[in-house]
Amino acid sequence: MSTSTVAELEVPWLDEREMVAWRAFAETVFDLLRALETDIAGLDLTLGDYQVLVQLSEAEDRAMRMCDLAVLLQLTPSGLTRRLDGLVRSGDVERVPSLEDRRVMLARLTPAGVQRLADAAPAHVRSVRSRFHDPVSPDDLDAVGRAFLAIRDALHPS
Repeated sequence: MSTSTVAELEVPWLDEREMVAWRAFAETVFDLLRALETDIAGLDLTLGDYQVLVQLSEAEDRAMRMCDLAVLLQLTPSGLTRRLDGLVRSGDVERVPSLEDRRVMLARLTPAGVQRLADAAPAHVRSVRSRFHDPVSPDDLDAVGRAFLAIRDALHPS
């Protein structure tokens, strides 16, 4: 018998097709995110800041419990606090106590934040279109959507 362990023998190694798909993703995802980030950097926003503004703009009363916002953005509570600090300083977001439960803090989009999002959205959408949508055919785009929905559902089965 060879020197391979039992665990190594049980691994279903990636075939060539699977390896091409995996490496294409792994080698592209960070470059794509960096490019999207660069494209809005001139607006003095990070991609993370933009995501906060979008989530709050879509929330009821443009406000959300900070713990819920942290979950949506996949941040720890302290990570969200750090993310919000700059947006609060710039006047785009405010922290307010909940009227329903004084123990709960809400992040609320201010009118300045609404305007900042409106100013940034065209550049961001242009960036997403040119870097993500335009390089692929409509059929491939549908396949990418189905693939990532399946991956998301597998990661979060509930």
